[in-house]
Amino acid sequence: MAKRAATGASPTVPSKIKLTTWGSGQTMYRVHEATYAVDQFNPSPKGNARFSPILDPSGNVIPTLYAATTPRGALMESVFRDVPYRTGFKHVDAKRLEGRACSTLLFQTDFQLLDLSKVALRGLGIPPRQLIDTTKAHYPVTRGWAEQVYAAHPRIQGFLWSSRQDDRALAVVLFGSRVKASDLLDAKLSRPLIRNGTPEDFVLELATDLKVLLK
Repeated sequence: MAKRAATGASPTVPSKIKLTTWGSGQTMYRVHEATYAVDQFNPSPKGNARFSPILDPSGNVIPTLYAATTPRGALMESVFRDVPYRTGFKHVDAKRLEGRACSTLLFQTDFQLLDLSKVALRGLGIPPRQLIDTTKAHYPVTRGWAEQVYAAHPRIQGFLWSSRQDDRALAVVLFGSRVKASDLLDAKLSRPLIRNGTPEDFVLELATDLKVLLK
């Protein structure tokens, strides 16, 4: 596995887990680079997310797909995840929206997921501040943890948790190496985040609530 920077305390890697069966019939929303198909897992070794990119025990990138139960949750977990908690207006570069889309996926099956809700984390003995309530400075540690869990539990297909960025939404990450293409269905409702230099209305509505200026 790739060497990871040590940043803060490392979460405990559970030797035994109880998987949650979840997903069938769920309508999910994904913000992604438009170069990827709606149901395509991201195979890139680049990026800096909580649980991606990660490697399997042989050092290969595990393709991942993030989604949320609401469009706002998907936006908050991606283009708006770095908006600070402070009064007044904040600025986000509108270029962050370019080449990205918000797409709708229909989950066709129940996935075997590790529940990372706060109740479940108590059972695992992991404080949320070590895993799902961290800043991006801690991401090398959370990715290393995800790699170890993936290697130790061959049946696990992803993680499910309450979004840190939008606590009204659930977030999920799926491992493409353990999910079939038929498990996901493109709902054909993909929308660009920005069109001809103007952010789309659903993006502007959230930006207004966040007091974010897109320039």
